[in-house]
Amino acid sequence: MIRLAPLAIALSAVLLTVAPGAMPAQAQNLFAPRVYVNDRAITEFEVQQRIQMLRLFRTPGDLEKEALKALIEDRLRMAAAKALSIAATPDQIAAGMEEFASRAELTAEQFIQALGQEGVSPQTFRDFVEAGLVWREVIRQRYAPKTVISDAEVDRAIAAGDGTAAVQVLISELVIPAPPGQEEAVLARAERLRAQINSETAFAAAARRNSASATAGRGGRLDWMPLANLPAALAPVILGLAPGEVSQPVSMGGAVGLFILNGLREDKGAATKAVTIDYAQYLLPAANGPSEAATLRASVDTCNDLYAVAQGQPAERLLRETKPAAELPANIGRALAALDPNESTDFASGGAHVFLMLCSRTPVQEVPPSRDEVRERLLNERLAAEAQTYLEELRFNAIIREP
Repeated sequence: MIRLAPLAIALSAVLLTVAPGAMPAQAQNLFAPRVYVNDRAITEFEVQQRIQMLRLFRTPGDLEKEALKALIEDRLRMAAAKALSIAATPDQIAAGMEEFASRAELTAEQFIQALGQEGVSPQTFRDFVEAGLVWREVIRQRYAPKTVISDAEVDRAIAAGDGTAAVQVLISELVIPAPPGQEEAVLARAERLRAQINSETAFAAAARRNSASATAGRGGRLDWMPLANLPAALAPVILGLAPGEVSQPVSMGGAVGLFILNGLREDKGAATKAVTIDYAQYLLPAANGPSEAATLRASVDTCNDLYAVAQGQPAERLLRETKPAAELPANIGRALAALDPNESTDFASGGAHVFLMLCSRTPVQEVPPSRDEVRERLLNERLAAEAQTYLEELRFNAIIREP
């Protein structure tokens, strides 16, 4: 069965692997109008389809409310495109579907198959992509010709850098192993735990009782760390939290995590940089994993020492890789983020126990953007603001009514 892989998507949301969920209660007539937008109907079927798609995308909040809002906005976008005689060709839509699916490291065909396994039709995905494509062209035609980014604005943007400081976060974690076939039950358990947590103290107590992470004994609390150390699947989740807020359950490949933001600070004297991680993981049997990990930790000082340990063992037991921190799997990146070079941790993951060691962490030497790249970024920011204002104007002027 194809599953949706974790993903930081362009819609400011995280696309994560989830287990199948039950559809909301169906209306007696799925094709009856639910709401009209300028006399164009949105059916109950469309609403239920969008709800299920949002559920798969792990969208927080009231999914029915969010689905209706998104469908109404898509109707407004399509109407605005029609007024300008803008339409997406089948090839453009197919390319858009491929591009969106690639964010989950899938082809469009695989992505559609994964959606279909959860009850979402190909047409629902197609309509979702088409509305975004034509809206982008609407905004380009309406605003791009009269939106001018001056040389002075480019100069100021270059002088200011990327406008961000080096962000550090103070978080606590609660990690529950999710062996194969138990993902749905573990997600449900994490949801129940989250509903019971109303403070940092309550989170710490829950972590001590329920977390399989090495941090459980200290209430899941990690030390201050640069946000850049976190994988792409976790960084936006953490940044989206208010201090003291607990995240939605995060699927992390063999585990499910809850995170609470205890603090956030900026270092104006440091530039935000990406980092490359050299790490090694050694797979241990799940049955006595913690004790074997403790024995292994006492016998190795560096990642290179693991090669002697793994001699004569199946090659798949030892894996050493070098990757940008943002590209690490969520469970690996989360664990490595708190380590110093040659430090290790261990944790249950699926049906195995992982001994994980950080070999090195190297800042990436970033190439400064060109003037054209800076100008394009400023233009896109300006157009995004214009798009939001125009959409609000369309909604204000629209006749939106229930049957």
